[in-house]
Amino acid sequence: DEDIIVEEIPVYLSKALKESLYVLQYPNKLNHTNFDKSNVVNCCVKPINQEVKIDFALETACEYYDQFKGEQFALAADGKGPNKSDRPTFRRGIMDKQSYTSSKSLEDVDKYVIGILHDGEIHLSTITSVLQMRPSLSYFDKQDKRAQAEQKSESDYDNEEEKLQQVTVKFSRADADRLQKAREKTYEYHVKKIAEEPWCETFWHPRTSTTSELERQKLFASRMESIGHSLSLHPSQYIQKLVLSENSDQNIESILPSKVVCKAKLKTMGLTEQIRIILKDCKMLSFNGLMSVLEEVDKQITADKVLRALPLTAVLIRGNWVPQSEVLYPPETVSNINGVPAELMIRGRDYILYQFSKQNFLHRRKIIIATQLPHEEVHEILQSVARI
Repeated sequence: DEDIIVEEIPVYLSKALKESLYVLQYPNKLNHTNFDKSNVVNCCVKPINQEVKIDFALETACEYYDQFKGEQFALAADGKGPNKSDRPTFRRGIMDKQSYTSSKSLEDVDKYVIGILHDGEIHLSTITSVLQMRPSLSYFDKQDKRAQAEQKSESDYDNEEEKLQQVTVKFSRADADRLQKAREKTYEYHVKKIAEEPWCETFWHPRTSTTSELERQKLFASRMESIGHSLSLHPSQYIQKLVLSENSDQNIESILPSKVVCKAKLKTMGLTEQIRIILKDCKMLSFNGLMSVLEEVDKQITADKVLRALPLTAVLIRGNWVPQSEVLYPPETVSNINGVPAELMIRGRDYILYQFSKQNFLHRRKIIIATQLPHEEVHEILQSVARI
């Protein structure tokens, strides 16, 4: 039994946010918690590597916040006397924000979309990337680097100054290139390239702001014209929509290649010109085959008319009609392969046609010697009039 259709829901595709729609996931957060009411103090992105960093403000005045620990974390991150060239992590001298950085959750997101069900309609939008946001504890790395630098400076001060010696180092270019390619495949090199891309600061707009509302409107398809559903048509009507009608044959010429002639244009030509074009494309046809093609163009065509027009543009070779050499090689043209002039190609082809009228088989090597044509041109001629 066929399934019962409960409801038909139209589906629309919006492409307004095709290159800038990211899905942020927070795996460390509970289901009932969100950041709708959180205060974002900074937001940065790396467009090339598609990374996002968001700094959420912490409520330092809350009774559950430990002021002493917050100051210790800030001191560990920025030190006692922060360097003016370095940007401090916590400007107020206290840990007053929590950073979240992203990592790619999926590499291939082409098969995923975001959908909104609104007023009985589904609006889909393609996404750029799916990112998982996790807390960043980079200030601990700063503390470790500072401790290592201080330890190194103390050890250098205690050790005696070593005598400097000049050393000559030579590198093989081949080995250097090979090592460079191998280095580019390592994880450390990949991490370094990501770290080299600078963060680009962006503006954060709250959920209830006007700008956010305007961006959310882009999730809805702007043009929702009614499109006829193909499955609701009768099979004969569906076929008629797919196949061009007789009245629309005139418009097909604009989409065809330059050397292809449509049936509508053939109808406007004379019989001799029709035969010339058909034989030029087919290279060789029997009389019955030619009549079947011409009858599709003109159903009132007669065999007598065709027989009177054929000798003007074709040659009969062993029961089949082939175009005259002048049709295939017009004056002041050259062959497609080696650029042989049309005059030489006509002479060579006429020689081959004459030999075929006298015997059933031809030797390609003898033809090349007799016509003095290149091997490729002889092969092209034989392929159009014989079985090789």
